[in-house]
Amino acid sequence: MLNKKTIENVLYAALSTGGDFAEIFVEDKYTTNMKMIGGILEDSISGRDYGVGIRIFNGFNSIYAYTNDSTEENLIKVAKEAALAINLDKKNIVLNLMKNDVKNNNKIITLPRSVEKAKKIEIMKNGYLSAKNYDEVISQVTVSYLDEEQNVLIANSEGLMAEDKRVRTRMAIQSVATKSGEMQIGFSAPGASMGFEFYENIDIEEHGREASRIAKTMIDAELCPSGKMPVVIHNGFGGVLFHEACGHGLEATSVAKNTSVFSNKLNEKVASSVVTAIDDGTIPNEWGTTNIDDEGTPTRKNLLIENGILKGYLVDKLNGRRMDYEPTGSSRRQSYKLPPTSRMNNTYIANGKSTFEEIISNTESGLFAKKLGGGSVNPATGDFNFAVMEGYLIENGKITKPVRGATLIGNGTEVLDKIDMVGNNLKLAQGMCGSVSGLVPVNVGQPTIRVKNLTVGGRKGDE
Repeated sequence: MLNKKTIENVLYAALSTGGDFAEIFVEDKYTTNMKMIGGILEDSISGRDYGVGIRIFNGFNSIYAYTNDSTEENLIKVAKEAALAINLDKKNIVLNLMKNDVKNNNKIITLPRSVEKAKKIEIMKNGYLSAKNYDEVISQVTVSYLDEEQNVLIANSEGLMAEDKRVRTRMAIQSVATKSGEMQIGFSAPGASMGFEFYENIDIEEHGREASRIAKTMIDAELCPSGKMPVVIHNGFGGVLFHEACGHGLEATSVAKNTSVFSNKLNEKVASSVVTAIDDGTIPNEWGTTNIDDEGTPTRKNLLIENGILKGYLVDKLNGRRMDYEPTGSSRRQSYKLPPTSRMNNTYIANGKSTFEEIISNTESGLFAKKLGGGSVNPATGDFNFAVMEGYLIENGKITKPVRGATLIGNGTEVLDKIDMVGNNLKLAQGMCGSVSGLVPVNVGQPTIRVKNLTVGGRKGDE
């Protein structure tokens, strides 16, 4: 990493043309990615990425530059070139960098890069075999492995200097079931902000069987009917609907520009009174947890919606200026090559009072969306379309036969208002979220919820 004197000299150079804030982000990242298809290791890439990002503020505007040459001479040159975008009177600034104490939310026991590659491949093989041997209908299994160690140093002209180590481990198993020319996919992808000890805490073979179970269940399922109906969305990955259709609208990236449906609605009712939503970057060892965000602000638990009332946004430093709002520890980026902005960490709908059994038994008929797949969302309007990876009909208050080809179609704010039952079985699930600052690891989550009326797209009657 960089020494204190070099950091100070670069910050002075960045402010040499009158900027009012400057920041350095140093990243040293080790990554291993492997992919196994059909039980054969097809790809294996390990590498190190090192670089420095320099950001300068001038009021509500910012300039960003980056380089992988971290010599002091080059960093000063890059900082001065970036600063040319500002042409104001130079301010008298005295830097006093003080190293911040960082609370550790993620205990790491075994760094993944200390583990032999053969051991990692062995675990992948176990996951593959459990998925492939589940049933003869499983035609293909793909296993992806990831581990990364990201060391960062963040310093700015306000005197902040902080360091953090982020270690993450994940394995994704995708099973394909084939029957009569039709294919269905099942997926399971556990991950955590943990070292290699992660694999002592999970049963990767069970995740392989789960991926294949979903694929087999759906290949034998009937086509889903379409229409408006009550929809029960299960816990865990069901939270992707809130994340995509509502969570992005609570990020200052869109709120500050008034392009979000939630702009200027603090303390207003935006959801059913049974809905409370939270983003928490401090949950120990969770996939979306860090100790500090990518501006050096400690992560925290942010209350977004409380009993249907909008209570807060996710805010980074620049958009906080625009909104006159305190940063919330939510500024994130994929790498030093991108400037940070407000992003989610571990975002979820909080537990309610209903049991899973009560929600199902109180639903006369409808759809049980046990696991959601991919989808698309218009962040300006909240309109969404999500595929259901695993779905079942609810008939006479009971879950009955599986159905395939279902999609959920609606609007995020309207769905929030139509949630009339919230379970007490909160579960989180891992994913990758894309936005203007790149891909970042996030958790989505919720207990089982019921939306009293939602449009379901289905293919029944098409054939």
